Amino acid sequence: MEDSARYAPYPPSPPPRNTGRVSTLLFTLLALLMIMVAPYLAEQIQFALTRGELRAKAEAAAADLGELEKNAELVKLSDTSRAFRDVAQVVSPSVVHIDTEQVGRVRGSQSVFDEWGFGGPSRERIYRAVGQGSGIVVDTAGYVVTNYHVVQDANRVTVKLTDGRAINDVKLVGYDVYTDLAVLKINASNLVAAKWGDSGDLEVGDWVLAVGNPYGLDRTVTSGILSAKERRTLDENNAYQDFLQTDAAVNPGNSGGPLLNVKGEVIGITTAIVGRSYQGISFAIPSTIAQRVYDELIKRGRVARGYLGVGLQEVTADIAQQLKLGDTHGVLVTGVQKGSPAEQAGIEAGDVIVEWDSKKVSDPGDLRLQVAGAKIGAKLPVKLIRDGKPMTISVTVGEREG
Repeated sequence: MEDSARYAPYPPSPPPRNTGRVSTLLFTLLALLMIMVAPYLAEQIQFALTRGELRAKAEAAAADLGELEKNAELVKLSDTSRAFRDVAQVVSPSVVHIDTEQVGRVRGSQSVFDEWGFGGPSRERIYRAVGQGSGIVVDTAGYVVTNYHVVQDANRVTVKLTDGRAINDVKLVGYDVYTDLAVLKINASNLVAAKWGDSGDLEVGDWVLAVGNPYGLDRTVTSGILSAKERRTLDENNAYQDFLQTDAAVNPGNSGGPLLNVKGEVIGITTAIVGRSYQGISFAIPSTIAQRVYDELIKRGRVARGYLGVGLQEVTADIAQQLKLGDTHGVLVTGVQKGSPAEQAGIEAGDVIVEWDSKKVSDPGDLRLQVAGAKIGAKLPVKLIRDGKPMTISVTVGEREG
């Protein structure tokens, strides 16, 4: 009995579970998940690879530009081509393509025909308009500078990056009608910001490069020289003109793109051409204005401008002779608004303003720009000529509304 108890068999094992079917099901689910996720992962990997390649090229080009700048006295014609190539690579990751769509309703007399061919007047119809332009990333937080007319009244804005990403999460931070500038905020990471330069350092004849998307041709680079500064005759209705004029080729779609110096710095925002297509003349908003407007829009959502409250007229040769002025330097005050800073300071119609804050005044546009850029509330000296006698008065700068 002891032996039989010691060697008694174990109770029978339960039948094995169907583990093969469970494994197959898990494998199938994982395969389906990979099929769904793989395209997204592949796309993100491609974006990352493109960004990495662009960033590496930009960093190498920036270093090369630094070497050229150190050895400026040795620069030859071949080095000019090298500098242009470096500038294109430095700024390429920062230039964006902007697509816009505007949908709305408009009243009109267009007839609408039904399925039987009977027509009737239509009081309202739906329209859809699409547009495109350029922009430049100026902060890795996602801030993009462009022209206001590129995004004006748009219902949808899409920003396309150099690495292939299309960003639909776009916010209009603010805009300034007077300078035709706007700031967008895009929800994107791994951005490369362009550097601001000082357009005040430019001289007529300096090399400049324009980058943008003319006719949808992404990141087209053109070069030219600075043809003129302080152009103020492009639009008589715009009181804040101070354009850089260049002969760099610019066409529809370039609007909002950067104008660059040979260091790869943004010294202007391309904004206009003469005519419907390039004819050898293009205009850009100088960085001294664009950067100030950008900073104000980021901080306040609007631009604060100085206000004087006077009507102005150019001093012609006849006016100079009539008022017994030595030359046509300065601007004639044709009227003073009631309660304005000018009236409070004692400026009168018939005065000729020749200096604002110790800076000479050449024409009405010049004075408007100087007043607009003045600090609100500042007390500034104004030199003028009244009845042939020079005098200086103090003006407290007001703030222009609207």
